[in-house]
Amino acid sequence: MTTMDTMNSRQRVLSAIYHRQPDRVPIDVGGTMATGINVLAYQELLDHLGIQEDLELESYRGRTARVSEPVRRRLHADVVNVPLPGPAPRRVWQDGELSCYEDEWGVWWACPPGGHYYTIREPFAGEPSRHDIHAYPWPDPTDAVWTAGLVEKVEQARRLGDYAVCLSLPVGFIHESQFLRGYEAWLTDLLLNRPFIEALMDVVLDIQLEIFRRALALVGDRVDLVAIGDDIGFQNGPMVSPALYDAVIAPRQRRLFRALRDAAPAALFYHTCGSVAPMIPRLIDMGVQILNPVQVSAAGMDTAALKREFGRELCFWGAVDTQRVLPRGTPAEVRAEVRRRIDDLADGGGYVLAAVHHIQHGVPPQNILAMCDEALEYGGRR
Repeated sequence: MTTMDTMNSRQRVLSAIYHRQPDRVPIDVGGTMATGINVLAYQELLDHLGIQEDLELESYRGRTARVSEPVRRRLHADVVNVPLPGPAPRRVWQDGELSCYEDEWGVWWACPPGGHYYTIREPFAGEPSRHDIHAYPWPDPTDAVWTAGLVEKVEQARRLGDYAVCLSLPVGFIHESQFLRGYEAWLTDLLLNRPFIEALMDVVLDIQLEIFRRALALVGDRVDLVAIGDDIGFQNGPMVSPALYDAVIAPRQRRLFRALRDAAPAALFYHTCGSVAPMIPRLIDMGVQILNPVQVSAAGMDTAALKREFGRELCFWGAVDTQRVLPRGTPAEVRAEVRRRIDDLADGGGYVLAAVHHIQHGVPPQNILAMCDEALEYGGRR
């Protein structure tokens, strides 16, 4: 197939991932666990388009909508998401205006009206010991509930058409251990209580690896990419020093990424927010093939420089600014942002256009359409 031939969505995305020039830049809205659209923003988009449908949540905690086929076609999107099923909340309750639930790990979450979920009880808050880790009632990774209906969901995604299919895994061991411990305590433990926090991360990772291997044994050869997220960046730099990352985080991420690469031929999609340019060589060395979200508002995340330095090894996925341009810019400014990112990242493949992070409530429907329409028009001229 030449670059002038018309590709289907799956061919287009795979060409970009593996650094072959596609017929146009692939587009993603709602195709992974990290590139969705908030349920309120989605309803506004439906209203703007005059589409009536029953809303479905893609992610319980994330409050993201499942993108329907009519909307996917209108947005020219090329990727379909299949989240790992997992268990239902252990319990759900209402506390005044807060909607609350306890997840499968024992973490309590709350969401205000129209807001997002945040933790309200961390099981390992306070001054826990390693004994508490061993005594804790951990979820059973062999429980069939983790993969219930997964094969059918992947087959259903395949039947939608010639889309790229993404299997989205839950957050990785970094985030899950932060939820269990509490974010501030987790950071403090890295310096003051490292044996405890390493033991906590190891238990979480062991459980997750068993779940992930079982899932990929079922559908690993039927999906095109496997997505997992675990932030290692802040707005102005990496979350921890490179030395601390190399000592504590990297060995566990290497184990995780290698297991995912070994378990399936699918491409490995890794989501980390923030300023992570100094960490990219490590991620490439550990087997990451796709980097998302390319947070262009963070320090050092210049797309032209990233393409020059890492464009031969990485596919960049995202890069359309969500801090200012999408929520506050005009449609013309959104279109200019899209052209800039395509110019910087798309030559020779290696780029899938998407918003940085989920599209949030407050992003005008006109801006969502401007992003996707400009990507279709301008991204096909290369």
